[in-house]
Amino acid sequence: MKSVSPICAETAPGPCSIVIFGASGDLAARKLIPALFRLFERDLMPESFLVLGCARSAMSDEEFRSRMRGALSSAGISVPKKLSDLFFSNVKYVSGDYSDKATYARIEQELSAFEKSSAVSGRLFYLSIPPSVFEQVLQMLGENGLVQEDYDGIPWRRVVIEKPFGRDSSSAADLERHLSSTLKERQIYRIDHYLGKDTVQNILMMRFANTVFEPVWNNRYIDSVQISVAESIGVEHRAGYFDKTGLLRDMFQNHILQLLSLVAMEPPSSFESERIRDEKAKLLNSLRPFPADPSELSRLIIRGQYSSGSVNGKLFPAYRDEPGVPKDSITETYVAGKFHIDNWRWNGVHFHMRSGKRLSRRISEVAIRFKQIPHSIFGFFGAGEIARNELILRIQPDEGFSLKINAKKPGSKFCMGEVDMDFKYRDLGAPVAEAYERLLLDTMQGDSTLFIRKDCIQLSWAFLDPVLKAWEDRGNLSSNKLYFYPACSDGPEESRTIFGSETSSWRDL
Repeated sequence: MKSVSPICAETAPGPCSIVIFGASGDLAARKLIPALFRLFERDLMPESFLVLGCARSAMSDEEFRSRMRGALSSAGISVPKKLSDLFFSNVKYVSGDYSDKATYARIEQELSAFEKSSAVSGRLFYLSIPPSVFEQVLQMLGENGLVQEDYDGIPWRRVVIEKPFGRDSSSAADLERHLSSTLKERQIYRIDHYLGKDTVQNILMMRFANTVFEPVWNNRYIDSVQISVAESIGVEHRAGYFDKTGLLRDMFQNHILQLLSLVAMEPPSSFESERIRDEKAKLLNSLRPFPADPSELSRLIIRGQYSSGSVNGKLFPAYRDEPGVPKDSITETYVAGKFHIDNWRWNGVHFHMRSGKRLSRRISEVAIRFKQIPHSIFGFFGAGEIARNELILRIQPDEGFSLKINAKKPGSKFCMGEVDMDFKYRDLGAPVAEAYERLLLDTMQGDSTLFIRKDCIQLSWAFLDPVLKAWEDRGNLSSNKLYFYPACSDGPEESRTIFGSETSSWRDL
């Protein structure tokens, strides 16, 4: 049988500059600079490029380079000196206040000097800054002509913004007005790093590159879908941000709903970014709204917060005892919800979602649970004892997927049991690329497939707004009850009781 070579399409983009606002911060050091360097190692950076850091902190070019060299070392990247010197010769730094016109004049001076060597050079502006200064930086970029495109996007000018994309529908709409006053939609790249993971992209490949899955990807064969994004760590150093945000905004509005849309959307007409994003928007628009009566919410979605707990004699503090968290905080660190999609494909299928901090282990996965066989010829086993088929898409940490089936096992004539057909990315021998590598490369290439379009932002917030409103109403105890769970457990027992009462119960973490 003739083997088929894998289809791998990857080319370096054309000349461009990458301006990182907030370059002295954590994201630039932990993710952005290491990702750009890895692309450089793989010959996927432009032949001619400039990385220009910008922040309020005063630093020389060499001080910034030294700090970023340290960031590569902290990321565990072995850096040959010759390669490091070549990469950092393209790295510079500008300091200044984000409200000062002189700051943008210095940026323009650096970019113009670089662009003299290239007839057509793109500009990528990465806003690694707090949402409170988004509007200011966007306005200054526009007023100083840094993001103005000549014609048809050539030379291109693009802006990457990080979540949160607002706090609710109203604030998200305000952000979009600021964005659209300066930029065209094609210039805006709203980043969700989860979408850059190979294992998330594999959902599309699994569904639409194989004939064995799509015929059974519907309510005739699938009983339930479970999406779990669990973290073993607590709030860590993000207390100031997280306590004002909560887990519903931090995880569900973006990561969870984006995963859901990839799992459940209809087949796009092509692998073009707009066709894929069209289908995601249609799926989000098909989510059944939460009930208008807040008291009914607890049947569909609950929230929790971790209390103190211990594992192997080690004590972990309660959320309210974490540094920077108010002692009376009712911010949720855990959410479990049961969603429904009102269309022909998914009518009657339960979509169970959960995400939380300080749980028993770190795991992100999508579990597709198929229905029980309609009739068992193995009656002497008891039809209820035959395990359901299950497809597990593992996003992290053990990237891959497995299909659970029932098969004959060695032993007696009627020895049957569950076996796994298992695949792990690490078995391929090639390292799994970091999400930011993929997303930065796509931005330079102008591929918006893995980025979020504004209508999806609006639909996500519109879906979750009733929950946020009910939870913020402290007088309505029936809808905003907070369930506590011990640190390093599997979450509140109430989530298992409520959502495990369906024909398919929770998978254990």
